[in-house]
This record gives sequence, C-alpha cells and structure tokens, in this order.
Amino acid sequence: MSDEHDPLVTEADAIAGVPLPRAQTRLIGHEHAEAEILAYRSARMHHAWIFAGPKGIGKATLAFRFARFALAHPDARSAEVGAATSLALPDDHPDVRKIAGGAHPGLLHLKRPYDPKRKGKDKIRQDLTVDEIRRTVPFFGSTGSEGSWRICIVDAADDMNANAANALLKILEEPPRNSLFLVIAHSPGRLLPTIRSRCRTLRLHELSEAQVGEGLSMLGVAETGSRIAERAATLSQGSLRKAIRLAEGETIDIADRFSALAARFPELDVEAAHDLADTISRNGAEDGWTLFQDLVADHLHQAVRGGASGPLDRLVSMAEVWEKTTHAAREADAFNLDRKQIVLNAFRDLAEAARGQGVSS
Repeated sequence: MSDEHDPLVTEADAIAGVPLPRAQTRLIGHEHAEAEILAYRSARMHHAWIFAGPKGIGKATLAFRFARFALAHPDARSAEVGAATSLALPDDHPDVRKIAGGAHPGLLHLKRPYDPKRKGKDKIRQDLTVDEIRRTVPFFGSTGSEGSWRICIVDAADDMNANAANALLKILEEPPRNSLFLVIAHSPGRLLPTIRSRCRTLRLHELSEAQVGEGLSMLGVAETGSRIAERAATLSQGSLRKAIRLAEGETIDIADRFSALAARFPELDVEAAHDLADTISRNGAEDGWTLFQDLVADHLHQAVRGGASGPLDRLVSMAEVWEKTTHAAREADAFNLDRKQIVLNAFRDLAEAARGQGVSS
C-alpha cells in the first residue's frame, strides 16, 4: 500500500486497527448532544456548530454521524426526520459507505494536510493550513442538487494557524446557501472570539469509566471487565482515544510502576525510579512519555485536593513541582533533551514535596 492510501500515514491521529471517525457508525455516550442536534428537524437550524470538549471523547465521530444524517435527509421537515430519535443510519446506507470511504461529494473534511514531499516519518503538517481552508471555495462553488446540504467538517480547529483561522472566519461571515459547518475544538477558548460568536457551541463531556470500557470492548481492544480495560478506563480521564493507547503496549505497566513508587513517598526507591525512567525515555516510547506527564499531573492534583487544609508551604511545593516538570518536558520535546533525567528529577521533587520540603532547583 502506498502512503497516499494508508490512513496511518495520511490521517492525523489514526490508530492501527481502530476505525477512523468517518467510518465509525456507533457513538458511545453523548445522548444529550445528539438530542440537541436533532433540532435539525427545524428549518431554522444554525449553519455552524462547534463541537467542544477534551480530545478523544467522540467529537469527530459525532460530527460525521451528524453529517451522514443530514446528507441522507436533506428535507429537515420530512416525516422521517420528525420521527427520528437518533442520528443513526444503517451500516449499508449509501451515504454511510461513501463517507466511510472519504468519497461523498457533499462532504468536505478539512484536517492537517499530508505532504509526501516532507522528509522523515511524519509527513503530516503540524498546522491546519490556510490552503486547506481554501478548499472550501471550489467545494461550495460547485453545483449541488437542489435543496441538498454541503457540509464542511473542520478537524480540529485547534490545529489552525492564524491565516487559516482568518480564512475560516471569512467564510463563516458569509456562509453559502445550504451549507453546514461542523467545527471540532478541543480547547474552544483558544479560537477567535469572532469565530465562536458565529457558531453554536455544543459541549461534550468526558465519558464515564463504564462508557470507556464499553468502547474498548466494542472496538475489540480489551474485554469488558478485564484488568486492562478497567485500568485503562480509570486512567483515561474520560477519553476513549487515551484508553485505547493505554491498553496497548506497556503503558498500563508504566502506570502500575508509577503508582507503586508514589505510594512510598516521601521515601524514594531510587533503583525502581531509574528502571522506570529507562522505560519511559526509551526511543519510540511516546505514549509512555505522554502518560508519565499525565500521571504526574494526576498525582499532584490528588495530593493538592487531599491536602487542601494542610500547610500552605506543602501546597506551594506541589505547584512548583508541576510548573518545573511541565517546563522541563516542553524543553525536552523542543530540543531533544534527555528525558530520563527529567523523569528522575520529577520523582525526586515529588518525594521532597511529599516530605514537605521545597523543590530542588
């Protein structure tokens, strides 16, 4: 298979063995959001929506689900639409198959573009570019069937650079007839206020642990009730995407070893800390590195909550650990610095903070 046809290469955030959102016909949770979207049956439906919420909870899946339904039911006042209780369509519906294959003429999916000229493994641009947004010009300019929708999914708006954001704003200010914009945003507060003001915001919430477990089972990642499923769901912070990553490889083992070390604070098992730092800093262990940062944040959050009535200097120390570790992790990613030393420093600082001492410089 060439790069041009491999979604793991050409699609940002694709996960091996897991259907892309455009091909996923089942939605886990978000019943309230789906009920609100069914205002589609009203002829006064808003032309632009922001699907807001943490990454990996199903925003893109819901956007494609909405798009399929709208394209399959162009008449919002039809009896079929009025009787609908969900946005679900049969798996063999023509619009479902076309969208799953990325070949529906009425749908434009804007995302970080694939660039075959880029060197190295990462051929996907870091930004959602202005050229990508400008694809809307020929898309909306082409002639569609009378009364049919033309739908643009922006996935994700967080990835837009400044020029792209301004280009999107311009088209939202003068939306084409029968157009529908579905804008996915992990951090909607970072969008231009003028973009937010022209969209209806639909906030999606983190999934429950039970819903995450259901999703893992549905995707064949981990069996319901298994230790891996339960541990991944607990650590996922309501993100099915994060749970999928956690259930793969050695990330659950990293979480368990971190918990064992943290349980002994303020004492620090130096040998165990070195072993775990070796695992986390190994080349290619990106999921472990990201998980480690999340585990530090979760540990500090729980420590602060549990010690809210304790000495102020201890709370200050916890805040200092978070600030120092976050800064060091960003520096390591930006300048390819030694991750092992950052992990060891974080364990040392966490132990000192638990002991009530200040953070070492």
